[in-house]
Amino acid sequence: MINSDDVFRVFEPHRGKAIVTTSGTAGRKWPQTSNNPERDVSMGSAMGQTTSAAFGLALGLPDEKIVLFDSEGAMLMNLGVLASIAGKKPKNFVHFLLDNEVYATTGGQPVPNNKGIDYAGMAKAIGYASTHHFDDLEDFATKIESIMSEEGPVFISIKIDAEVQNMPVGMRDMTPARPRPQTIKELRAELGITA
Repeated sequence: MINSDDVFRVFEPHRGKAIVTTSGTAGRKWPQTSNNPERDVSMGSAMGQTTSAAFGLALGLPDEKIVLFDSEGAMLMNLGVLASIAGKKPKNFVHFLLDNEVYATTGGQPVPNNKGIDYAGMAKAIGYASTHHFDDLEDFATKIESIMSEEGPVFISIKIDAEVQNMPVGMRDMTPARPRPQTIKELRAELGITA
């Protein structure tokens, strides 16, 4: 398994000008790595809906590369969106799945069938243009550049270390995310969109 910090560190130099959004406990670490926060879309507390939101961005902004770092617990809450993504074939969509096999935010309960699901195989069977799976950082680092140039939708599952949070939510040291209205305003300004 790979540490999520290392996934983000290896990915970041290949980001280019992609718009990036994240989900799950691991996704909260992305702001510490990102070099272009104006192109980061905060979806905090949208478990089960982040995939749909990122898919909407890919459809609405076809000239922008959209990258989602999803979590398996969140994605399993809304699996139907994968069929919609495959059906619409957004060429600009790169869908990473950070699979830690547990619900890390709520105390580490195992995700159902956590060792038996082949997420990349599932994405391939449902119709994603390209799929990959990694459980080795060096392998991921070797292939990320070519993956980022593939035509989407692209799906990449990565086995990551679980970083379980057991403290009550009110007692956790939380890194504050930008509020959603601020995120939208800053992204519109970055893209030159007036409304």
